[in-house]
Amino acid sequence: MTDSLLDPRIEAWCVQELGARPAELLMCATHMSQVAGVRLDDGREVVIKSRPDPTRRDVACLAVQRAAADAGFPCARPLTDVAYLDGLAVHAEEWRPGGEALVGDDPKTAALFARLLADLIALARRVPVPPPLPNPPWVRWDHGGPGIWPPDADVDDTPGADELPPYLVETATRLRARLMKSFAAPCVLGHADWESQNVRWIGGRAHAVHDWDSIAWMPEAALVGFAAGAFASSGAPVLAPLASSEAFITSYEDARGRRLADDERAVAWAASLWLAVHNARAEILHQWPKASWEQVLAQGDERLERARA
Repeated sequence: MTDSLLDPRIEAWCVQELGARPAELLMCATHMSQVAGVRLDDGREVVIKSRPDPTRRDVACLAVQRAAADAGFPCARPLTDVAYLDGLAVHAEEWRPGGEALVGDDPKTAALFARLLADLIALARRVPVPPPLPNPPWVRWDHGGPGIWPPDADVDDTPGADELPPYLVETATRLRARLMKSFAAPCVLGHADWESQNVRWIGGRAHAVHDWDSIAWMPEAALVGFAAGAFASSGAPVLAPLASSEAFITSYEDARGRRLADDERAVAWAASLWLAVHNARAEILHQWPKASWEQVLAQGDERLERARA
């Protein structure tokens, strides 16, 4: 044991960039990133985030977050640039506690998330950054590797990876082919993990959007579709009901002031199911509860028809 609250490299970076050392740990969560809320020895409360970033895409993601905060969008303001410490991307941002996750998969809840996403995508159009590529693996349908699925170290070598249910494989194949047809469409910046667990609300208004390293660069309709399928996820991933995904897409159109073209709507429906198929694969291979897989079985045919896949 040491007296360090965080990795000594990160603590030294805090002294250099923030002029103070972490003195008290307020919270810590680890998934794909480590997020630590700390009180510095000068009394300030900040969040320190660190995660692997071999392609250095987080520089662009942080630029979008900073622009969003500067424009008054509900999110924590970055306090530093991204630094790379032996392969880890590290930055500090405001401590923005409070608010509650909005749990629900009904059309009214879908509309709230859709309008918020529309605000973010409209704002992000004005941010001049290089595309943060490659996109996060769960939405990397345009990967250049062999096979259907994007590379994923967590599942690629899992026993049974080549013995998935035929319906799952067929559905993923059809969806990827449909999404690849949208490859030539103009790309925009947006949040590719638009789930209940990543947004906090107070009194019906968004208080804080988290997980900004999930910013992606892809056709607008694909971003809308991923969110329309996944917005209700507050723990284990779920696929929203069809009516709620429809309400999400329509509410997004209303907020943006334009209707998606028929082909764009088809892309959105394909994207909504792609994420569920991606999650279902992991559920099956890891023998987790089959929430996404059950919804793929229940809704797959209808979503494939709407996607024209």
